Amino acid sequence: MENLGYAGGQVEPGEKGTQAADSRSVASPMNSSITLQTISDDTKTTTSTRDKWGRDIEFMLSCIAYSVGFGNIWKFPYTALKHGGGAFLLPYLIVLFIVGRPIYYLEMILGQFSSRGCVKLYDLAPAMRGIGVAQTIAMFVVMTYYAPVLAITFRYFVASFSSTLPWSECNPSWANCVNSSFVGRLEPTNGTAVGLQSSAELYFLKEVIHKAPSLEDGLGMPDWKLALCLLFAWIVVATILIRGAKSTGKASYFLAIFPYVIIIILLLQTLMLDGAMQGILYFITPQWDKLLSIEVWYEAVTQCFFSLSVCYGGIIAYSSFNNFSNNVHRDAVIISWLDTFTSIVAGCIVFGVIGNLAYVSGQPDIQKLARDGAGLTFMTYPDAIAKFQFLPQLFAALFFLMLFIVGVGSNLGVTTSIITAIRDQRPQLRHWQVVLGTVTVGYFFGLLYLTPGGFDFLDVIDYYGAKYVTLTFAVLELATVAWIYGVDRICRDIRFMLGIETSFYWRVCWGLIAPAATLLILIFSFADFELQKVPMGYNVLGLFIYAIAVLQLPGWYCYAVWRRRSKQTESLRKAAHNALKPMDIWGPESDTVRLQYQAEEEQYQNSQPLERSTVQRIKKRMFNKG
Repeated sequence: MENLGYAGGQVEPGEKGTQAADSRSVASPMNSSITLQTISDDTKTTTSTRDKWGRDIEFMLSCIAYSVGFGNIWKFPYTALKHGGGAFLLPYLIVLFIVGRPIYYLEMILGQFSSRGCVKLYDLAPAMRGIGVAQTIAMFVVMTYYAPVLAITFRYFVASFSSTLPWSECNPSWANCVNSSFVGRLEPTNGTAVGLQSSAELYFLKEVIHKAPSLEDGLGMPDWKLALCLLFAWIVVATILIRGAKSTGKASYFLAIFPYVIIIILLLQTLMLDGAMQGILYFITPQWDKLLSIEVWYEAVTQCFFSLSVCYGGIIAYSSFNNFSNNVHRDAVIISWLDTFTSIVAGCIVFGVIGNLAYVSGQPDIQKLARDGAGLTFMTYPDAIAKFQFLPQLFAALFFLMLFIVGVGSNLGVTTSIITAIRDQRPQLRHWQVVLGTVTVGYFFGLLYLTPGGFDFLDVIDYYGAKYVTLTFAVLELATVAWIYGVDRICRDIRFMLGIETSFYWRVCWGLIAPAATLLILIFSFADFELQKVPMGYNVLGLFIYAIAVLQLPGWYCYAVWRRRSKQTESLRKAAHNALKPMDIWGPESDTVRLQYQAEEEQYQNSQPLERSTVQRIKKRMFNKG
């Protein structure tokens, strides 16, 4: 049966267009080159070698490994449960169709067409380069705390091979503790059941992260065991990244495919558990009244946005290693649907296990057993596994191995985005030097999150430095690409690169729906803004990170205008206007192909009449196929 989501954006390449695209392809990974230049307008070209994926499928697999991460496994199930269960899937799929997938495809197009990372991409409008710099800041923030979560995951994986799961039984020093291996319902006796905590919860809080009551006394010292696990996680990432796209592409076969083998095994095991179906039904049963809530639609857009990892820079970086004629339209459709499928299956596994936990503990309210984020992964899930009667170690090892692998895949995309941004600006640096420098900095910053106050600190940094920075500059990225660079020009770039016409569906999503939806997310986020409940110094640090990111936009705009004014050929007003236009060296990586592109674009611009009204400009931007 034809998929309407796919048909809405389907574009058929004509024979002539395909031949044109193929003739422009720079498919050889060994002979590929990219035009790398400084941000000044007067610089022409300097040529340097840029890596390419060994095969086109390696790009798609790497994007799958990047997009499918922790958010699919621990955030989506809880968000869906909280906002209508199965009814949440309807707004989520609608948002995926009109926001998530279009942005994903757009970033793939931009990266592949220009062979630039998220900073140098703004050669298309140098005054807006601060967007790419701010997104790199957000990616650096994410990089610093993503690996520490990997470290904790790896420690749980190693602990899973113990003869008795260490979180299944209480430590004698823990007060008000009940063994997670206990099967049955605790009956309150003189209030003794009040305030009890499972051994799995206390193991995570007291043995693994040594959680402090608050940040009042500072962060504390990192746990040495987690520090070693963090070192191992970064060694894995560095080993894969050390040879660039070639080694990342080879690793993608394992990172993207093997987790699904484990997911299938876990799903089959989960379905055989007592009470699992009740948990799954609780997860997917629609609560239709929730569809009338604005909050549900807000959460659907937010979940789709962060689940696909759009507007962070990772997709652009990965796409920049593509061959010029790779079919990214196909890849965008496949990856967006696969990401959603993974979230749903992961939800079934998690809530199937929680259903079993409810069954064996006699707790009728599954909602009380569900936790958000790390609590679901490191407390609720281990508590349930500890009650398994048959090989709980196997179930635990498979789950945490899957979590570690998808985490590594996502961290590769995050780190690659930063490395690409650095090398685009400083091509004289060797790739291995940038890799080792980046992972070393990431390791030492990561130690901050492995302290007793680390998880509270993570919440603060993520809140200000990742969430708000990303949302703010997502709005600016879409506005810049769709309305300053122009939807019409994007469509001409697609036709030049792939030889295909772009449908109305993509145009209206890029130009209207996606920017509007992202702006609404940002407005709602600011409306809900409140300082974190931590000492004021940490809030000041978070606000400082956000301010540094925001100031990149006016700072780089002023710099671009100053560079143009330094030539003493333009007035201030003209320089400010021209700084929003593509630089002379904007275009494909190959010098020959770029000259051909610029000639065709100049011919097109000269053939167009001047638009005299705002309506005419909008019509040209959105619907003029040229």
